[in-house]
Amino acid sequence: MDREISKDVRRKEAIKQWSKVGIGLVAAVAVIATVLSVMQTSLKRKDLTISKVDVGTIEVSASASGKVVPAFEEIITSPINSRIVEVYKKGGDHVEVGDPILKLDLQTAENDYNKLLDEQEMKRLQLEQLRLSTQSKLSEMEMKLKVSRMTLNRKEVELRNERYLDELGAGTTDKVLQVELDYNVSQLQLAEDEQKYENEKAMTAADLKVKELEYSIFQKSLAEMKRTLNDAQVRSPRKAILTYINNEIGAQVAQGSRLAIVSDLTHFKIEGEIADTYGDRIAAGSRAVVRIGNDRLNGVVSDVTPLSKNGVISFSVQLEEDNHTRLRSGLRTDVYVMNAIKEEVKRIANSSYYLGKGEYELFVINGDQLLKRRVVLGDSNFEFVEVVSGLEPGDEVVVSDMSSFKEKNKLKIKN
Repeated sequence: MDREISKDVRRKEAIKQWSKVGIGLVAAVAVIATVLSVMQTSLKRKDLTISKVDVGTIEVSASASGKVVPAFEEIITSPINSRIVEVYKKGGDHVEVGDPILKLDLQTAENDYNKLLDEQEMKRLQLEQLRLSTQSKLSEMEMKLKVSRMTLNRKEVELRNERYLDELGAGTTDKVLQVELDYNVSQLQLAEDEQKYENEKAMTAADLKVKELEYSIFQKSLAEMKRTLNDAQVRSPRKAILTYINNEIGAQVAQGSRLAIVSDLTHFKIEGEIADTYGDRIAAGSRAVVRIGNDRLNGVVSDVTPLSKNGVISFSVQLEEDNHTRLRSGLRTDVYVMNAIKEEVKRIANSSYYLGKGEYELFVINGDQLLKRRVVLGDSNFEFVEVVSGLEPGDEVVVSDMSSFKEKNKLKIKN
């Protein structure tokens, strides 16, 4: 009996001891949880990017993506169907004006050109022959006209003489009428010859003009072929860098196919793209700001593609400082195109949190705490975002990345 009582006592003591241990463990877990909670919700002020709400002007901009490209880039194409026989340069080489880049096979083209030279000489001789023939024919007609005028003058004299003799009674009326008729016929004949001469002169002049025009057109075609032959001696059009070259010796190239690209890599421009829904905000002449890291480059929109392609409108920005050290061909940039000005608006600093107009949940400093607040944001530029509602001037707002605390409504802040 005593043993059973002793066992019960020991059992109760053991249960009491385990209860104390359990309570201690629970308390320890609670303390650890509290510490972790404090560690997770406490932030240092120096680790945050904070913007104070103020009132000022926002030059509203449309955001776009951009790419740095050479300010000058020329594609050299094959002027004829040919093949590559020699290559003198390689990609990346610096070239001066007139430096040979590659050589095309010109044998066929040169033979065609020589044939055209022979044809040109033949056309020149034909034109000269027509001029001489025309001149000879007109000279004959002029001579005939002179004879006709002299004959008419002679018959006019005869008519006066017959009329005079008739007045003296030495002639006859019939004779006078016959001479007068002969005179009138000669007069009509002269008029007809003069008209024929004028017609012939006009016709030959027109024929000569047609032949001269044909000859001139042929000469222009020949000059164009000569220029094509000169272009086939592929040379650099300016001082630049050879960024591409077709270096496959023996390869057939069609007329218009790409042979080389030369680029000026000392001066650059920006090729931008923006969704066509914002196309009405982009216009030639608009001021633009290009951001490369922390650097800002000013520029002007130089041209805008009028058509949308795959929902995107393209445009170009001419930079004021187009030789800036940060500019590299192919570098991606952010582009902001200014399109309106809003004055006396509440604003905060622009940063990665801003994704366009709408509602946001931002943390606002309240003493030693950060309290989440729902705010409505409007237009923006590369520096500021318009505050429509939810914030007042003087409020301090966290504008750094707080996505890891999106489930929190309150955070501790430490100096």
